[in-house]
Amino acid sequence: MFDRLFGRKQPLADTELPTVRNVTLGRSVVLDPLAWRRFGDDLKFPFDADTLQIVAQGLVDLNEGGFVHRFYTDDDILFQAVSNDRAGADVTDVTLFAPWRSTYPSGPWERSEWRRRLTARTFTDEGLPEYRRFWFDDVAERQEPVTFWEDLHDDRDGIVDRRIFQVCMLFARDLDGGGRELLLAIDQENEAGEVSFEIMLGVALELGEFRA
Repeated sequence: MFDRLFGRKQPLADTELPTVRNVTLGRSVVLDPLAWRRFGDDLKFPFDADTLQIVAQGLVDLNEGGFVHRFYTDDDILFQAVSNDRAGADVTDVTLFAPWRSTYPSGPWERSEWRRRLTARTFTDEGLPEYRRFWFDDVAERQEPVTFWEDLHDDRDGIVDRRIFQVCMLFARDLDGGGRELLLAIDQENEAGEVSFEIMLGVALELGEFRA
């Protein structure tokens, strides 16, 4: 979904791409599939391999002292780490996401309806069970989504190749055996004004469940 979204190139203030737990653009990440296989058929997560080849890297500055580091494969599998620092030394959360569905709006009303779905207490889609809002808890009937720009890199020259503005909400559901499956619903727009709606399913990873 990201290879078709283009933007201008910008130099970074710090030209070093972060390396997070030894993960960075151009490297392979070896996963422990038992991290999600243990949940069996209850899991909808559409991925079952043990190696990721990272071909693109993204960085999100949350402007509140936190950073989101994103690492992508050719087939849009997303390895994501949240840290308290830009360098990725203080990691607080690691998640693996896989695409479920990608669509393009045909008119403003579709985008308005999609944004409404992002604010709801629950979320579902064709072929999926119900997921409940995970960010901000699910007490309020409506909750405004999170918004941010993501800077994406296709090589290690320290120049931003693409920028994507995203409006997103994270939902989750409990699994048999005490686990949790995540659903990330996204409205994304590049600097050329191209818009798509993305649904990604994910699972949390422990630091011992991957290596690079």
